[in-house]
This record gives sequence, structure tokens and C-alpha cells, in this order.
Amino acid sequence: MGNNLLEFAQDFQQEIISLSEMDGEENFREDQFTRLFMDYLSEFDEIEDSDVCSYRGRGMQINGYSFSEELDQMVLFMANYTAACPPESVRKSDVEAATKRGINFFKKALSGLHTSLEEASPVFDLALQLFESKETLTELKIVYITDGLAKSVVLEEPSVNGIPIQIQVWDIERLYRSWSSGQKREAIEIDFAEHGQAIPCLPMPEENPDYMTYLAIFPGQVLVSIYGQFGPRLLERNVRSFLQARGNVNKGIRSTIRFEPHMFLAYNNGLSAVAENIELINLDNGTIAMKAVKDLQIVNGGQTTASIYHAFKKDKADMNDLYVQVKLTVILDSSKIDEIVPRISEYANNQNKIQTADFSANDPFHRKVEELSRTIWAPAKNGLQRQTRWFYERARGQYLDEKGRASTAAQKKQFDFTHPKSQLFTKTDLAKFENTWNQLPYFVSRGAQKNFNEFTVINSEESVSSLPDQRYFERLVAKAILFHKTEKLVHEQRYGGYRANIVTYTLAWLTHATQKRINLDRIWREQDISPALERAIIQISGYAHRHIINAPGNGNVTEWCKKAECWDGFKKHEIKLSAELFEELVEVEQTEISDDKSEHLRLIDKIKKIDSQIWFDIAAWSKETNSLLPWQRSLAFSLGKIAKQGTTPSIKQAIHAEKILADLDMLGFFLDDQRITS
Repeated sequence: MGNNLLEFAQDFQQEIISLSEMDGEENFREDQFTRLFMDYLSEFDEIEDSDVCSYRGRGMQINGYSFSEELDQMVLFMANYTAACPPESVRKSDVEAATKRGINFFKKALSGLHTSLEEASPVFDLALQLFESKETLTELKIVYITDGLAKSVVLEEPSVNGIPIQIQVWDIERLYRSWSSGQKREAIEIDFAEHGQAIPCLPMPEENPDYMTYLAIFPGQVLVSIYGQFGPRLLERNVRSFLQARGNVNKGIRSTIRFEPHMFLAYNNGLSAVAENIELINLDNGTIAMKAVKDLQIVNGGQTTASIYHAFKKDKADMNDLYVQVKLTVILDSSKIDEIVPRISEYANNQNKIQTADFSANDPFHRKVEELSRTIWAPAKNGLQRQTRWFYERARGQYLDEKGRASTAAQKKQFDFTHPKSQLFTKTDLAKFENTWNQLPYFVSRGAQKNFNEFTVINSEESVSSLPDQRYFERLVAKAILFHKTEKLVHEQRYGGYRANIVTYTLAWLTHATQKRINLDRIWREQDISPALERAIIQISGYAHRHIINAPGNGNVTEWCKKAECWDGFKKHEIKLSAELFEELVEVEQTEISDDKSEHLRLIDKIKKIDSQIWFDIAAWSKETNSLLPWQRSLAFSLGKIAKQGTTPSIKQAIHAEKILADLDMLGFFLDDQRITS
């Protein structure tokens, strides 16, 4: 075993211990192992958002799951946590036994296992979801995860009720390889012969030292086959986040696929893709064809790809006459990948043009937060003299990378003192803190990645012009402290599940009831929350727990928490908070946009009175004509949802909305003045 793998395994075990101590769950380290492993796989784009769900019984086992709405695919995780370091070998028989327990759980869930389970439990939600989706599921993945070594395990992959089952094994060595590869994910390798045929293509006329571009026409069935195997991993990650965050498959594309497939090539702009390498062959007729590609990523046209797949799977659309044009660029100079690929994504004139930089952890906002986290010292806690820092991990692995630069044991110990593991937070944590504070618990409940996507889009919609400063960072850390403390307090109440949902709903209600007047500056100074705030959190959490477990019709609690209706109902609860808490609250800060508060109220009131359908019409028209900027189109759609829900837009949203309305006539969209109430 190499020293690098051993060091990774040691750090991995320490992270599990640290997470367990933070949560006060030393006896549930298997859950922390499952959570950490799934987080890595999510970072590698192997899965979407996931949930820990520990259950054993009568030949069944489940430790976690992830559901892909794009693919109607369920991933079930079987965990084998040994806590051994150096890692120990795992027997093939152990892997086979665990996967059989997972398959047994799946079979019984399809047969109605949920009817014998406690309704207010996460495993009930999972079993119910499997039962309700048994007619639409396209695939089940059983993923065996272990901190041991499980080499050369080959398993038969069966099917249940016609649903194919794919079995994967991820051991600590495979995890390390993916983490250390630089790309932080396993490259996609596609042999087109396995998906129907090699693809004839036309290369660019002259060679270029930076890249080569090939034009090709893909049969629809080939795209369906490739997307069915690799799913959203095919989509360049920054674009994928946008597509998953912003709603339904394009109806126009779907209509063409179903009713005029032979016209698809004429109507659709096609795909732009990049790859690391390509293997070409000569066909009998003398033309060149793509035989295989390595690390194919679709940077524009993700919605087209997903629409074709969904039309085939859900509408049983015929792919025989459907073709899609593809421009494939192979980056020859690997040092320029990070420079070229985002520009291809940004500049490609696709039907749904997406500004890649807006959806990247590399954008200036996140880089600035990272910079602040490396320079700002947190106040010493509990009278201690030693100061520490809150480490923002903009990209997974930065913490271990920086720690690894320490050459001696003493330097590593100093790093741990300066950057305690309990003060490490990631970009998805940041989004969780901010969206909870902004009273969007239903977004937070949708999972780390989906919530991050929503946070990113909201941030871009509000067109934040200034980068984070020290004051922003200190208050962000205060929100982190508030969130982590709430997690501990909720855990201590022993509600029996749904802690993540209870936490975000509790804090969202608190910020709603106090108009965000919680003293964040005091939390930063003291690196802790006050006793009055603790008591309020415990009090509110009881209401939050009772509210979310009473899903309408005894339905799926997890899915209920993801709906705006769940939040709308909870924020109406009347909970009497203590006078002591209200004495701690600070005054509402004046907005920095303008000093004329009455003008703000007038503008918000004007925008609030506009019917939701007007905004939906504007968004649809903009999508067809590309007349508005992408963030303006997205804002119009968001304003439609805000109006439909009867909620109030922010002042920034109102200002941008008025500008959109003022420009409509000039852009060619004419509104009946009577449809807008001034």
C-alpha cells in the first residue's frame, strides 16, 4: 500500500471521528461514514444529492440512497465500515451478502414494505417512494461502499420486476484514485460500438495546437443509450446544476421529438461537447468515424439531451428518424482546459444559453470568500488566547491539500490548531446557511447540490455587484455557528429522524419571526449563541418536527419538506418567544440601495400587484426570442412564482422587474396597460 493511500485513509478516518464528535453521535459512525462517502461521490458527479437512511431487518439492509429525477434511477447504498487503518481486505462473500440484502430491501419495498414501517421515519419515506415509482423506475444501482479494500469483485447484475440492477463496489482505494486524479471524478469513456455504431464525422480542415473540432450527426438512439448509462455526468457540471435547478423539460423540444422526429435536425441547434481524447477509424466508404471518446462532456445542449432521453423513456418516442448535430472539440493542450471549456460553454449560441461562470465555484464570489477565510482570525473562544480560522473549502480536497503541505508533524499539529475540522465549511454548506437565513427551507431540504444550484441562481438574479468583504464573512460564520448549534440542539431532542429538515425549518421560522434581527455580530464575537437563543431554538424545533411529520395524506415527509407549501404552512404558526430573546434583537438595518423607504414600498407594491401569468408570458416569450438576458428571463419566471404564491418580492427584484417592464415595448413585447395595476 502506498504512503499516499495510507495517509488518505488516515485522514478519512479522522474526518469520520471529527464529524461524529461534532454531532454528538459517536455511536453512529457508520452513518457518518455513509454520509462522507456519498458526499465524495456527489462531488465526483457519480450521484446527485443523497440521504443517509440506516435500516436492517430480516435479510435487508440499507444505509443511504440517492434518486435521480433526470433518469428515474434509484441508487441504494450498502455500507461496510470497518474503522480499520491501515485498510483491511474485504471478502467477496461479504460484498455479495450485503448486495443481496439491498436487493431484498428493494423487492420488499416494491411489494409494499412501507405499510409495516413507522410512518415518521426516513426508511418509510424511501420504501414509499420506491413503491410509488415502481412503474417509472428505469434502473436500480446497488453501491457497496467500504473503507476497506475490495479488489477484483465481479458480481452478476440481475433485474427485479423488469427493472435492471447495476452493482458497483467503491472501496477506499477507488475513492482515493478518484479524489487524487485532479479531476475529482472518474473520466467517462465511451465506445460507440457498444451504443450502436461508430459515428461518421468531419474534422476541421487544419490542425491546431490547442484543439481539434469534429462535426457529426448522432442518431437519437445513440444519445439515449449514452445518457441512459452515464446520465447527468455527461453534462458539464456547471451547466448540469442549472438544468436541474430550473424546472421541466422544454415542451417545444419534446413536442418535436414526439410528433415530428424527422424535423428535429432542422429545428434544433444541436450539442456542443468537449473531450479529452478521441479514437478515429476509417470506414469502408473512406470517411472518418468516431470509434471512442474519453471524458465526453456536453457543455451546451444538456436540455436537448435530457429531453430526448425523457421522450424515449416516458413517451415511448420513436428514435429511428431522429438525428442531432454535434460539434465535438478535443482539447489537445491539457493546460488550457480550464480556460477553453468555460468559454465554449459561454459562447455557444444554444437555445438555452447559460453563463457558465455564474454556476461555478470558481467565480469571483467564492474565490473571495476563500481568500477571506485564509486571512481573517476568529475571536478567541471561552477566554482562551488562541485564535483560529474558519476554513472555506471552495473545492473538495483543499483542506487536506493545505494540511499536506506541512512537512513535519509539528507543522501538521499547528495547522489543526489553527484550522479546526469543526470550523471547515464547503460551498454547499454556505448555500445551506444563506438559504436558511433567507427563509428558503424547502430549497435546503432538496439536498446539498440542488440547494447550491438555487442559491447560485438567486445570487445571479439579484445581480450582486460587490464582492464579499470582512463584514460579510464574519456574518456568514455567525450563520454557520447558528446552524451547527441548532443541529446539536435538535439532535439532543431525540426526534427520531429528519434532523436536517427540522434544523432548516426551525431557523427559517426564527429569522422570519424576528425579521432577521438576530445579533450576528454578537455570535461572531462570542463564537457561540446566547442561552435565550438556545431556548428559542429548542422551542421552535418541537413545532417544526410536528409540522413536517404530518405530511398531507400521511405522505412522504422528505418530499413534503421540499415543497413551498410546507414552508407556507409552517411560517404561519404562532409561537410565543421570550421577552429575553426580543431584548437581544438588533434594529432592522436600512437597505443600502436607497434612502427613500417609501419609494421602495411603493415599487414593491406595484410589482406585487402584477398577475403571475404576465411574468410567465414574459419568460416564455424571452425564451423563444432570446430578447432578455438569461438572468432577466430567470427573474421573470421567479417573479411569476412569487406572485402565484402571494409572497413579496425583494427590493432588488422589484427594481430589476421595473426595468424589464420598461424595456418590453422597445424589445417587441407589448402589454395591455390594463393588465398592470400601477
